[in-house]
Amino acid sequence: MGLFDKLAGWLGLKKEVNVLCLGLDNSGKTTIINQLKPSNAQAQDIVPTIGFSIEKFKTSSLSFTVFDMSGQGRYRNLWEHYYKEGQAIIFVIDSADKLRMVVAKEELDTLLYHPDIKHRRIPILFFANKMDVRDALSSVKVSQLLCLENIKDKPWHICATDALKGEGLQEGVDWLQDQIKTMRT
Repeated sequence: MGLFDKLAGWLGLKKEVNVLCLGLDNSGKTTIINQLKPSNAQAQDIVPTIGFSIEKFKTSSLSFTVFDMSGQGRYRNLWEHYYKEGQAIIFVIDSADKLRMVVAKEELDTLLYHPDIKHRRIPILFFANKMDVRDALSSVKVSQLLCLENIKDKPWHICATDALKGEGLQEGVDWLQDQIKTMRT
């Protein structure tokens, strides 16, 4: 922990935030979270999440507690139990999985219309992941297929990412951090 981080903590500027990381199975949620952790804390092998796991990472002014929720069909009903505690959402989409884009949209719609989310101005960061895969859809096309332009009551942002290389992740985290700071002032 650097001097500025310690100073921010003493002054009460270092805030903790709970983030839900959602998306279908095999979209890259765990790999993304792993990339956001310091290199000495990153796991070497990523395995599918069963149920959920809790991970932490820090930025210059925020400490993130991320609830990495399994995207397997039988576990998606667990997501709603964490909505009230979530202060931000990271929704990961496999841009190369064109067949399940409709399922991703259905899950997103279920999330957006849930009573614990519907009336909150909670920021949603979309990671259009797997841009390294041949024929992956662009973030613009993913945005169109998910009808993100219809989200009018929540701040949202979409980033094209390659979780394996960590590309596009910092842009998204910077945006999310700015949104959270804006909400708190």
